[in-house]
Amino acid sequence: MAVHTQYPRVVDTPEQAVEHLTLLYRRAVDTLSAALKRYLKDRSLPSSEERELFRYPELRLHWAQGNEFAAGIRAYAKVQVPGVYTVTITHPEAFRKYLLEQLRPLMRDFDLRVEVAVSDQDIPYPYVVEQGDELAGSGVTAGELSRIFPSTDLATVTDDTADGLRDWDEQPLPLALFDAARVDFSLRRLVHYTGADWRHVQPWILLTNYHRYVDQFIRHGLDMLIGESRFSAMVLPGNVTIQRGMTAEEMQTRVDSVLWHRYQMPAYHLKADDGDGVTLVNIGVGPSNAKNVTDHLAVLRPHCWLMIGHCGGLRQSQTIGDYVLAHAYMRRDGILDRVLPPHIPLPALAEVQQALQEAAAQVTGDRGDTLKQRLRTGTVLTYDDRNWELRWAQERPLINQARAIAVDMESGTIAAQGYRLRVPYGTLLCVSDKPLHSEIKLPGAAGAFYERAVTQHLHIGIAALDLLRGQLNSLHSRKLRSFDEPPFR
Repeated sequence: MAVHTQYPRVVDTPEQAVEHLTLLYRRAVDTLSAALKRYLKDRSLPSSEERELFRYPELRLHWAQGNEFAAGIRAYAKVQVPGVYTVTITHPEAFRKYLLEQLRPLMRDFDLRVEVAVSDQDIPYPYVVEQGDELAGSGVTAGELSRIFPSTDLATVTDDTADGLRDWDEQPLPLALFDAARVDFSLRRLVHYTGADWRHVQPWILLTNYHRYVDQFIRHGLDMLIGESRFSAMVLPGNVTIQRGMTAEEMQTRVDSVLWHRYQMPAYHLKADDGDGVTLVNIGVGPSNAKNVTDHLAVLRPHCWLMIGHCGGLRQSQTIGDYVLAHAYMRRDGILDRVLPPHIPLPALAEVQQALQEAAAQVTGDRGDTLKQRLRTGTVLTYDDRNWELRWAQERPLINQARAIAVDMESGTIAAQGYRLRVPYGTLLCVSDKPLHSEIKLPGAAGAFYERAVTQHLHIGIAALDLLRGQLNSLHSRKLRSFDEPPFR
């Protein structure tokens, strides 16, 4: 139990930092888990020495007054004011790649003292209970456990740093947007909503509002695993895994076994050996779901999320099956107004816009004026009311002023969340009906439209992510960072 006498410990390399974070985290989790099991078995109370170990590890960066600022164009991994920067860390092994990507340039370009320590932040016991089976049949209630072991205190789980509510005149300063408790909170929610282990989520994310995109994503994934590609596995809801090398029949059997309807927002993960795979999440309909899932995906610090789904076309010149590339958003969803008022502009990210347009050209084979006939750039209007048409007389002036060309219920929310939580974002929608022009989705026409359009649309989204993979330095740009930003991306 002498761990506290060894820490805080100064480290010389990013690798040493992650190694010591991992050691402290493992020791804390193992000690808490063992104490919990003993209590469930014979009601043995943890010792005071054990209680001191039920804490997250902490990473500290000291940047002294007078040290020179390292010039460069990098938008992240830099300190801007002298002081001590800290953050508690959970699952350092799983976040190893991310931590090293942040620490290597920081420790290379700045004269820092880097320490690893035991924090004052307790690990809530529910976050070390993987399945919940340990509690079954023990006769112990959650209330009883929370009086003996650290429990979740949602009053301390906030997005204050992301929302700009931290006082930057106080020390220590935040090293990252999310601390360990906020991350653990979201990791558990991801498992609940998406139906698979959060570790399967890939850094390139597609979000959709129709299950038909899921069918095509699975078909695409099977093609990638059967043929030559960089992908090695696909994980479906329920942690059903399909591996390269399986027969086509075995793959299909596993697909057919998935009970995706048990999960509110099922996720599908096409994994690559280099960790640069693609995740598709069917978020369903509405801004509440869109905010919910992106709140939790953001703690994984993905490189990008794209909305690919259906929308209503608002212009007579549009045709069902046309594409809409959002370059502005009129937010009438209302869900983020308290933390990100609708008058705050959401910038279109040039790198994402260009990738989506180039991907559309590659997949459709159209360019120039021919592509413009099918792909229109403009404002997307996002509502929280599916039956907004019933207020058309009141809404028409605003739609006219915004020059909106499409309407949906998710895109504005997802873009706002990307802006708020510093995740690059973009939107490419497909016109599935024209509610203002008496062109609605009748059953027969809808079936033909879906069969024709969904596959191509999905492939455009995947191709755009492939293009963006080679542009990470420009993708993680200053456009999403404020002037008082934590060093970590």
